[in-house]
Amino acid sequence: MQNLIEEFIQYLQREKGLAVNTLESYGRDLRQYSQYLEADAEGSWNQATRATIAAYLLHLKKQGKSAATIARRLAALKSFYQFLVRENYVEQDPTSNMESPKLEKRLPKVLTIKEVENLLKQPSSTSAAGLRDRAMLELLYATGIRVSELISLNVSDLNLEMGFLRCMGKGSRERIVPMGSVAIRCVKEYLTNGRAKLVSNPEEKALFVNHHGRRLTRQGFWKIVKKYAHDAKIQKDITPHTLRHSFATHLLENGADLRSVQEMLGHADISTTQIYTQITKGRLKEVYSRTHPRA
Repeated sequence: MQNLIEEFIQYLQREKGLAVNTLESYGRDLRQYSQYLEADAEGSWNQATRATIAAYLLHLKKQGKSAATIARRLAALKSFYQFLVRENYVEQDPTSNMESPKLEKRLPKVLTIKEVENLLKQPSSTSAAGLRDRAMLELLYATGIRVSELISLNVSDLNLEMGFLRCMGKGSRERIVPMGSVAIRCVKEYLTNGRAKLVSNPEEKALFVNHHGRRLTRQGFWKIVKKYAHDAKIQKDITPHTLRHSFATHLLENGADLRSVQEMLGHADISTTQIYTQITKGRLKEVYSRTHPRA
């Protein structure tokens, strides 16, 4: 089965153009399914039935896995078995017509404008790392790009004179995103006074690098955000995407149209973007209740 998983991952990469993180997630989920079959189930991947899949999902539930995790594992299995049927490795798809567990729609947590301003002023402007951190945070909030897109940026992806950047999103979809004047100023300052002090190899293409002079990782960025959130005394349980969510919500609150926000976020489906309208509606109700004399 391990060879088939590798073949499937290569197919997803080649034919679907999925992001590296997505491919790793598929591989991880399918390997755990393979381990389950070896340890707890009778038969093998090519003898799996609907009952086998149902037993596996029940096994995950007993382990305390969330509905979202179980739904993701089932989605991986569905794609995998569809691939196996198409390539004639199995005759029938045991996941056919199986429904995913219903997920509770959770609204993304966002920061208030004041909280964002407090967070953005935390990095020091007297060190190379501080200039880098301020540029990253300002750029993330100014553009709404994903953290994976931020750390994947090369210096050549920026056009600071025209005020935009080029990034590669999910499914290898390229998009052009405008940058705000504050973010442009902070990135220029980082490039002029900070990056050269961090980069050890003059051939390094990465825009944001760590103290070793190599491209910053997602984990490294997340540690930076956690530190500044703590310094800013932000009590909310923020995630790597909190600034992205805040970017979208603040745009909509200030009159941006949904289609423009969808394009800037790189959402393939506008229904994904619409979740932010629920946040803004909730804010409106809150403001109304607090300010209207007959609320």
